[in-house]
Amino acid sequence: MSKITVERAHTLGHEAAREKAEQLVQKLSEKYGLAHEWKGDSVSLEGKGAKGRVDVEAALIRVTIELNFILSAMSGAIKTEVEKVLDKALV
Repeated sequence: MSKITVERAHTLGHEAAREKAEQLVQKLSEKYGLAHEWKGDSVSLEGKGAKGRVDVEAALIRVTIELNFILSAMSGAIKTEVEKVLDKALV
């Protein structure tokens, strides 16, 4: 398994950061067919070949995704996509 971790600091405040994280989760869910469920300030993601979570903190959003063997070959492209979507969401 391959693991991707992307962290971005923010100054949005907790509620705005959570809204941005929801936008990120929606985009990732649509693109990669991931189911998601919020529990507090974290959302779990799960789909074929991938599982992970998004954690919203006071000044940080962290995305962690574990990829199965098949998707591990695409880990670089997936990480780049997550970084791009997260950076765009935090603008």
